[in-house]
Formats: sequence, structure tokens, C-alpha cells
Amino acid sequence: MKRALMMGLTVAALCTAGAAVVAQEKGGLDQTGPYEVVAGWFKPGIDKWDQPVASLFIDRPDRIIITASDQSRTRVNAPMLTADGKVMQETSKTSTLPPEQRSHTNMIMVLNADGKAIEHWTQWDKDITFAHNVQISPYDPQRHVWVTDLGHQILKFTNDGKKLVMRLGEKDKPGWDATHFNMPANLAFFPDGTFLVADGYVNARIAKFDKNGKYISEFGSKGSGPGQFDLVHSIAIDKQGRIYAADRRNHRIQVFDASGKFIEEWKNVGNPTRLMITEDQYLWMSDADYQRFAKFDLNGKLLTYWGVPGRNPGEFNNLHNWDVDPSGNLFAADGGNNRIQKFVAKKGADPARLMGQQFYPPALKR
Repeated sequence: MKRALMMGLTVAALCTAGAAVVAQEKGGLDQTGPYEVVAGWFKPGIDKWDQPVASLFIDRPDRIIITASDQSRTRVNAPMLTADGKVMQETSKTSTLPPEQRSHTNMIMVLNADGKAIEHWTQWDKDITFAHNVQISPYDPQRHVWVTDLGHQILKFTNDGKKLVMRLGEKDKPGWDATHFNMPANLAFFPDGTFLVADGYVNARIAKFDKNGKYISEFGSKGSGPGQFDLVHSIAIDKQGRIYAADRRNHRIQVFDASGKFIEEWKNVGNPTRLMITEDQYLWMSDADYQRFAKFDLNGKLLTYWGVPGRNPGEFNNLHNWDVDPSGNLFAADGGNNRIQKFVAKKGADPARLMGQQFYPPALKR
């Protein structure tokens, strides 16, 4: 009896000690995964800010370039689209302003590390229809800023935004040839300066250009078969030179070799908006159907995911684009909620669920 009592007390003591060491949280749906959201981080500094943020790129930790759609959400030949690529109707607009007060401005802005706007490139507003995506080539020592415009053009600016040094395509003039696009979505860069264009919302191709913007080649056609696209939205490249394409309306990721030859497809992945190969050679995807991030190995196996729809801090509405800074902080363009959200790693988070830096062939760190 005495021995049993002592054993019971010992077990109770061990359980109490264990509870003190590992405090088990109860409930929750893993809404933000391995991250904590920094609520209220985005501070555009504009009264009644009410327009979708489409993309961002971290030039430096204290200089984050973002692009946005205008408040009207519809422009000639380049309407704002829903997650499945359909044209939004008036009732789907996220702006609460009356039509006469909606403006076409602040297409490109720059934030500091605290989320405050420090640059407004409004001098280019009239040249841009919808600044869908912003990128900087890691191979460019001058760090030019590339903007993919749904107004059928690609624009290359100096890093400070003062000069436009290259324009590919013609504003509001769609086409499918060596000098025209139809709502292009995204770029991917190579070390020699050549680059790929995901073209895009209406066209169904991936086109390659040299460093001077001269057309080289393309692959892809309209449809749902192997090597065909229905809204090719994002491109990523792995260490082997394989090309991964987000084929949104076909709800899949397609994989090609370096020459554009079809290898395989990963089906039923939701509505992929951005793909990123990390330096450890995993593929991360943002999904606008389930409003979440997902991680795959390069054989297409789903490893982890997190994210939920909504408007509260840490929730998403059209999770459209993101980037990760050198400290591992995650910044997400939450398009339908008109904001950028910042996420920091939770203490003790599983490293396998945290996103690393983007891989560039060969791997270069910013």
C-alpha cells in the first residue's frame, strides 16, 4: 500500500514536471502554421487606403517594393480577376469607396522595415494599367525593378524608380507574337540575363527573351492537356534547370525541362498563384482557393500546409504573392484584403515548416 502510494506520487510529480516543460496548447486550427502574424504592420500612410496589393519584392530588409491594383479594379483590356481568373463584377469589388471617389494611383510603392511607405512612384501611374507583379533579377548589379503589367506590357525601371529603361509589349494592346503579350503575369531570370515570361491570363505560353528584351522562343498552347495552359501565373526553376509552372485554371503545377519539354503534372493543387523553389530544393506554393501556403518535395509530394480564409490578422483573401527576407520573416500580399501581412517565426517552430530563401540558378543569396 505504501509502495503503491509512493509510486502514485512519483508518477504525479513526473506528470506535473512534464506539464511544466511542455505546455500543451489546447484547441486552434493551426491558422498561421509556424508563424505569428504582426498585426497592423502594413502602414501605407494614405488616408482611406482601399486598393488590393498584388505583389511585393524585398530589395533589402528596409526596402520592400510593392505593387497594387487601382481602386476601380477594372481598366480597359485588363480587368481585375477573381481567384479562378474570371472577371470581377461590381459587387465583387473590395473597395468600399463610391465609384466617383475611386482612383488610379499608387501602382508602385516602397515600404521600410516597419511597414511605412517611404517612396511613391506615382509618376508612372498613367503608364501602368495593373502592376500585377514586381521582381528584381539577382544577377543584376544595378538591381533594376521589373514590373509585369496586366496592361500587356513588361516595364524595367532603375532601382530608384526615376527612369524607365525598357518596355516590352504595348500598353493596352494585346497580342501573341514576339513583341506583344496578353495579360502577362510573372518573370523568371537566368544568370546570363535571359528571362522567361508567364504570358499569362489570356495567352497560354511561356516565352523566353534575351537580356535586351529580344524574343528567343516559347512553348505552350491553350488547353488542359500536357504542356497546355489555362492561366499560366508563375514560374520557378530548380537546381536541375527544370521549369515549374502554376497553371491556375487547370488547378495544377506542370513541370518542364530546360527546353520546355513536358515532364509531368501535379494535379488538384487548388489555385496556385505563386511558386517558389527554396535553396534547400523544395517547392512552396500559395493557393487562392483554400487561402494557404503549401510545401512540396520536387517529386510533387505534399509535405505541409497552413492558412485559412478571412479578414482577421493572419487570414487571407486571394493570397496572391509573397517574399521572405534574410532573417526568415515572411511577407504576404493579401490581395482581397488590401494589405501586406508580415509573419515572424514562432519560438520553437519546426524548421521544416518555415520557408527559406528563394533559389536562383546557380544559388545566389541577396
